[in-house]
Amino acid sequence: MASESSLHFLWSLLAQRPGLLLAATVAGSIWMLPTALMPLAIGSAIDSGIGPHDVGALLGWVLVVLGLGLVQVVAAGCLHWATHTIWLHGTAGSQRRVLAHVTKLGGVLTRKVRAGEVVAIGASDIYHVGNLFEVIGRTTGSLVSFAVAVGLLLWISPLLGAVVLVGVPLATLGISPLLSPLRRREEAQREQLGQVSAQAADIVSGLRILRGVGGEPRFHERFTRASQRVRAAGVAAGRIESWLVGAEVLLPGLVTVLVTWLGARLALDGTISAGELVTFYGVSAFLVIPVRTASEAAYSFASAMVAAGRAKALLQVAPEPPSPEQPRSLPPGPLELVDEASGERFAAGELTVVDAGERTEAVAERLAWQSSAGGVPLREVDPDEVRQRILLAHNQDQLFAGPVRTEVDLGRGVDLDAALHAADAHDVLAALPADGVLDERGRSLSGGQRQRLLLARALCADADVLVLDEPTSAVDAHTEARIAARVKEFRAGRTTIVLSQSPLWAAVADRALEMGAEG
Repeated sequence: MASESSLHFLWSLLAQRPGLLLAATVAGSIWMLPTALMPLAIGSAIDSGIGPHDVGALLGWVLVVLGLGLVQVVAAGCLHWATHTIWLHGTAGSQRRVLAHVTKLGGVLTRKVRAGEVVAIGASDIYHVGNLFEVIGRTTGSLVSFAVAVGLLLWISPLLGAVVLVGVPLATLGISPLLSPLRRREEAQREQLGQVSAQAADIVSGLRILRGVGGEPRFHERFTRASQRVRAAGVAAGRIESWLVGAEVLLPGLVTVLVTWLGARLALDGTISAGELVTFYGVSAFLVIPVRTASEAAYSFASAMVAAGRAKALLQVAPEPPSPEQPRSLPPGPLELVDEASGERFAAGELTVVDAGERTEAVAERLAWQSSAGGVPLREVDPDEVRQRILLAHNQDQLFAGPVRTEVDLGRGVDLDAALHAADAHDVLAALPADGVLDERGRSLSGGQRQRLLLARALCADADVLVLDEPTSAVDAHTEARIAARVKEFRAGRTTIVLSQSPLWAAVADRALEMGAEG
């Protein structure tokens, strides 16, 4: 299924410019054909011109060679334009499609996609797609010229033609066992690159905090280790690629040696002429080019499939659901939440703690958007009403620059000081400058300070259902215990779901449950 998605992504881009694809294939065929025909013209010049000392015939074949060269020059110019243009279409088309989808995702992007994934696609993957598009014209020309060359050889000598017809495809197939490990190592390198890009984005966004707490050397060491893993993955992929390059020279070269030896034997026996021997040698040497182009195309295809798979995975991230045609309303008052996937019920007005293991983020998203509230499936409710009544609070949520009280107080009539007390965040305000102004994204705050302000803001939303995703993972145990008890008191009578593995939350919860593998 993944390969089908990658192929669909690549084909959809090609289908946007069919004229450009046709121009590349035609120019590639016309560019490669003169190279395949040149040995035949030279061999004919030897047999009909040089051998019998016929100057007229020799000049005629010289003109043919010049004509083939002129055709190749013109076709090379057309091919260069077509391949460069289609390369630009592949890279820019991939980039436009990904960026257009990213802008539609909005806040969903930061919750479902790693920070470095979009960067890795734009910095690496789009060029692999472009490289595949660029090689299409030359690959087509290689296939056409190979068919013509084999036809000529079969016409001159069926034996040598059969050797080439069988030997060159076998040489190409001999390269194919290297493609599968190459693709696996390309995927491993791409995964490591995505991880190190995400780590770099995290470090840059928190660089001031790291310097403030003396953590810069430690994170530098972590980033260095991650970079070395990327380097090692690249070397592993390069090792297979080097074997591939060597095989694409060695295996066709063996075919050329065999054809030359057989041709020399046939020429000595008088079966073929000297000119035909030159033709056989030239054509067999030329066939190295189609094999090398075919292996280049196979390598580009493997790399592009990995890149297209990553881009397609990002394109499959769904934005927030649109408003239904006939939306239903949620009942007033506290809401009972039902997870349709697992069947778990979260009683109205209670604090429920959920241990979801590694699936915490996915379970939180599902509870906030894909469950039922008050007996009404959320997919049938207008998204604006869902946002008003059900709030999902992440640690990845953003704080904006400005007065901290204005940033936390959402104007819902909630007592701001009570919310700050419940989140144990009064000391965060005291630690800010005298004007109490946050900088961009609250970068001057520590992880625990930032987390407590986000919790206070979530409490100020006064949502009927509040889903908290690891709200106290960055604070110490004493602070976490105080927050858990205060949040339960603050949210009394309203539905609160806390996704956490902390026993301190489970100790104050009305109900604690696990939603691991089945959830």
